[in-house]
Amino acid sequence: MSASDIYPPPSEVSINAHINSYEKYKELYDKSVQEPSEFWGEIANSFYWRVPPPPPFLRYNFDVTKGDIFIEWMKGGVTNICYNVLDRNVHDKKLGDKVAFYWEGNEPGDSMSITYSELLGKVCQFANVLRAQGVKKGDRVSIYMPMVIELVVAMLACARIGAIHSIVFAGFSAESLCERILDSHCSLLITADGFYRGDKLINLKRIADDALKKCTEKNHPLGKCIVLRHLGRDDSVCDGTNKTSPPCKRPCPDMQTMWNPSRDQWWHDLIKDVSLECEPEWCDAEDELFILYTSGSTGKPKGVVHTVGGYMIFTATTFQYVFDYHQDDVYWCTADIGWITGHSYLTYGPLANGATSVLFEGLPIYPDISRMWQIIDKYNVSKFYTAPTAIRLLMKYGDEPVERYSRKSLKVLGTVGEPINPEAWLWYYNVVGGKRCPIVDTFWQTETGGHVLTPLPGATVTKPGSATFPFFGVVPAILNESGEELEGEAEGYLVFKQPWPALMRTVYGNHQRFETTYFKKFPGYYVTGDGCKRDSDGYYWITGRIDDMLNVSGHLLSTAEVESALVEHSSVAEAAVVSHPHPVKGECLYCFVTLRDGHEFTKTLSDQLKNLVREKIGPIATPDYIQNAPGLPKTRSGKIMRRVLRNIAKNDRDLGDISTLADTSVINQLFENRCQTVH
Repeated sequence: MSASDIYPPPSEVSINAHINSYEKYKELYDKSVQEPSEFWGEIANSFYWRVPPPPPFLRYNFDVTKGDIFIEWMKGGVTNICYNVLDRNVHDKKLGDKVAFYWEGNEPGDSMSITYSELLGKVCQFANVLRAQGVKKGDRVSIYMPMVIELVVAMLACARIGAIHSIVFAGFSAESLCERILDSHCSLLITADGFYRGDKLINLKRIADDALKKCTEKNHPLGKCIVLRHLGRDDSVCDGTNKTSPPCKRPCPDMQTMWNPSRDQWWHDLIKDVSLECEPEWCDAEDELFILYTSGSTGKPKGVVHTVGGYMIFTATTFQYVFDYHQDDVYWCTADIGWITGHSYLTYGPLANGATSVLFEGLPIYPDISRMWQIIDKYNVSKFYTAPTAIRLLMKYGDEPVERYSRKSLKVLGTVGEPINPEAWLWYYNVVGGKRCPIVDTFWQTETGGHVLTPLPGATVTKPGSATFPFFGVVPAILNESGEELEGEAEGYLVFKQPWPALMRTVYGNHQRFETTYFKKFPGYYVTGDGCKRDSDGYYWITGRIDDMLNVSGHLLSTAEVESALVEHSSVAEAAVVSHPHPVKGECLYCFVTLRDGHEFTKTLSDQLKNLVREKIGPIATPDYIQNAPGLPKTRSGKIMRRVLRNIAKNDRDLGDISTLADTSVINQLFENRCQTVH
């Protein structure tokens, strides 16, 4: 390992860091894996417990051959996560006047801030509204909203009364929203009139209405929908009908044509004269906190369940140490709250630490390519967390848009969502961070709840592209196909040997799927589905998905889900979807479609197929490439050889062993048809 390949922590970061050396990290890490109950018990003691957790602090079984899989941390302890992230900060830590969030809207100049006291009042008020609507502990509430303060209010209000929130990313389609409402048996939907993504109006209420119509058709009518008036927020007399005086700043949806008076209720009407105080519902540490859906290899999304206590202490701890958070920091995570990053590192983790965060509704290059850097200077952001996709996008425009702003407040940079390529890592370090900010390249999943492999900014010598070492309590291993642990320098399946507090507890309504997906392949281990290599220095490098999943711009997509959408078209007999390298998104979708007899492959058909995928899943799943495939490479047993298709997509004729292929003639035909691919 040459000196040019490594980046030691800057001394100005290490000197004040919570973990200021590799030796200190190793000391704490060893304790965390050898004595997990003692390690996490000390951290849990810093939170408020109505009833302290009784022993045993941890119980679990990872081995399907020894009975049902289960994970329990602090069971019997009674607390409330909303109380811990708000009331405790306001009353015990005296942070009531501190800004919790700076909200930055889609348009420059559209901004506001909210203090911890103000946020507590709004959360209590809306929690009272939910109780008045009949929402009780254990009920599921679906939230489908843009990146606004009220989204945080809604999720924390659910947590305060013990309801289980299920947030659906506002870029998902009506079909996807419907599917998630049905699977979790939600009793109420919270949404908004609409929002702007750049200069494009997203009529969120229309999409929500379509989803609720589909729910009714599938025998699950939702009788209650709360609607936030977001686009009319600057007009105090806006009634949502687009006939305002003075008019809204930008056109907004015509609510008059969509309103269902027997079901829909305005947020602002419901909170009138409602108390700003609300007694929390006290919950067991193992009570469900939220459900968040992630794509599954079968095509049906999985409802990942996280619970109150373990998730609370792990997100708080990872936030503090991974970002080296101090009370004078301003932190900005660019993720949408509809994803796990927004749950853990924009809401619960930062708030548990009394942090001041930036909540951003807009796009990184709207209205100009310097928007991100302008915001960093505006709020003096010191800790910045974004995705490799965004970094690669901004790299395209060169250094000048970045250097237009000082960024002198930055201290730590972070990446999330997918492995970052070394070129993007170096640009991020050299240009954005000015060669003075350590980069924390974090690996984790919706299922893990928080960071599992990550550098610590004051302690870890980093290598561009490596997630480095495990976080406290996390014990990784690399297995071969036979399930044997590989020592030293190795490459294979990434698994974990014991639980940490935030690991998911089950798949909602389907514990058998939880066991099959994550524990059956290698009994005794949690299986991530990712490939990994460990170098001669012990550093971990994520090599990508091993199962039938794609990581597109940090969003996990199921090949089966996209294929299912494609074959709904009357012209398509069969479809196969693989990943293809993309300079910005990292990976994109490359689709092979076999047409029914008598149908012709045309640009019109390709556009129809792309629109069908958008409609069924959402814009994030739109294919970049669609190729005519008269035949697909299959084994004699009929299994599609996706490895071969990935090579064809990249025009790489080094296919390796294809002796199990049933019909080798399809290979040349598929290579020839690449020129017919519609991009």
